[in-house]
Amino acid sequence: MEHKGLKILVHASTWFAPVLVPIIVYFLSSNREVKSLSLQAVIFHLVMGVLISISIFFSWILIGIPFLIVFGLMALIAPIMGIIRALDDRPFRYPIIGALFA
Repeated sequence: MEHKGLKILVHASTWFAPVLVPIIVYFLSSNREVKSLSLQAVIFHLVMGVLISISIFFSWILIGIPFLIVFGLMALIAPIMGIIRALDDRPFRYPIIGALFA
């Protein structure tokens, strides 16, 4: 597999530009696998942002706190798993979102 660096960059962008970097990589890359991964990353980060925002809103009645913890952990762990898989040259699909791109 080639383009390992771009895949790692897309996953690692979670901590500095979660939507901007995957969009740029999507338009600049010609590799179909990298394009699919960057599109998954954009959608994943947008969905996680919405879910975390809803959880924060519902935290004032305490029901949002468990969801906030789960979605927060998912938003941190999934990109780390993606980086590890990219380093091993193994394919990775984001949870839930990746099933749409199968």
